[in-house]
Amino acid sequence: MLDTTHSSRLLAAIDAKTAKAGVIGLGYVGLPLAIAFSRAGFKVMGFDIDPDKIVAIEENRSYIEAVPSDMLAAECNAGRFSATCDFDRLGAYDIVAICVPTPLTANRDPDLSFVEKTARAIAATLRPGQLIVLESTTYPGTTDEIVKPILEETGLKSGADFFLGYSPEREDPGNRDFQTATIPKVVSGDGSDAGKLMAAFYGSIVSAVVPVSSNATAEAVKLTENIFRAVNIALVNELKLVYGAMGIDIWEVIEAAKTKPFGFMPFYPGPGLGGHCIPIDPFYLTWKSREFEQPTRFIELAGEINTAMPRHVVGRLAEALDIRSGKALSRSNVLIIGLAYKKNVPDIRESPSLRLIELIEARGGKVSYYDPYIAEIPATREHAALRGRRSVEWDERTIRSFDAVVIATDHDIVDYTALAEWSALVIDTRNIFARRKIESAAIVKA
Repeated sequence: MLDTTHSSRLLAAIDAKTAKAGVIGLGYVGLPLAIAFSRAGFKVMGFDIDPDKIVAIEENRSYIEAVPSDMLAAECNAGRFSATCDFDRLGAYDIVAICVPTPLTANRDPDLSFVEKTARAIAATLRPGQLIVLESTTYPGTTDEIVKPILEETGLKSGADFFLGYSPEREDPGNRDFQTATIPKVVSGDGSDAGKLMAAFYGSIVSAVVPVSSNATAEAVKLTENIFRAVNIALVNELKLVYGAMGIDIWEVIEAAKTKPFGFMPFYPGPGLGGHCIPIDPFYLTWKSREFEQPTRFIELAGEINTAMPRHVVGRLAEALDIRSGKALSRSNVLIIGLAYKKNVPDIRESPSLRLIELIEARGGKVSYYDPYIAEIPATREHAALRGRRSVEWDERTIRSFDAVVIATDHDIVDYTALAEWSALVIDTRNIFARRKIESAAIVKA
């Protein structure tokens, strides 16, 4: 007898690639995911509240480095991918993936407003047989405790009428060794049918799926990955301060330590943490842990150390200016090299460079920036006053006009040899000059 349940029909459509997919949120996570679905043979519609993104996609102009414009054009021209601001069309899609931001409030509490609004938009057109997937990073329990009740307000039930799953994004902007389709995908579902659908759907676009037992477990996987990085970066940041006081170079220590073929993994210090994940995700767990009266002292301490690093850099800058030129920071003109949070990308989310600018200006200094990837500072939630500032030109006269230069982001295409020659003082937070074997009396590590 033919099995005609909702799950079996959707599973058959996934296998035949006749299932239609919708992706909500066309940013660093959503657009690469949508294109991966499209390139696998599914018909995909992208949804976003930003009309500028829709226009760019319609004109085959990609705004995400991981999706080249020619790749975007190929999928759009083939009729496999398109985009819209019309959320009333969500009901036409068999699988809907949610890739919206999950920031923190000013008090470092989770802000799930984007997830909740998106869930309500989906609920407005929810129909039997759909698979709804949350990809946004969040605390364990969000999918089942926040998204599921909103969807079930329609009268439809998860696991019977529609299916609900979670699969954390694992994008790494600027990493050319991995793309969405080549990164193993953790998947989970609310019930066995949802789990099978998740494995089948994501298994059709990625190299490997890693099923786990529950949505909460999958949510915990994502947090664990990023907490691991945050804690280890905090450790080397603290060691940098300790060893620096002893006259020991932390980068030399790490380079020697990583020659051990077992039991050591290198992490590197910097001017602070950036990106959407590592500075934010640990606080989702610390917030949720209060519900269970479980302390997260280790995680919170790591957050304190990493958050304090921009102040350390500014302190080193002020000290070096005073020693080298006898000039106070309040009377100095400072250039920040690199506005992006990591090298070789145009991504400024949570960038410590923005905080460095604010701290230097709070002490009376004047600040400009140079970044070959970011011509102008866009609108941000926490640094609105910096919007509209433009990168300075890269030439000898301009660089020589600054009292000090701070290397905040070590983009590969910057001419560091020229920078060392043109600058009176360079504060190197990334050890780029030692790695490039460039020597100059102007360089001070921080």
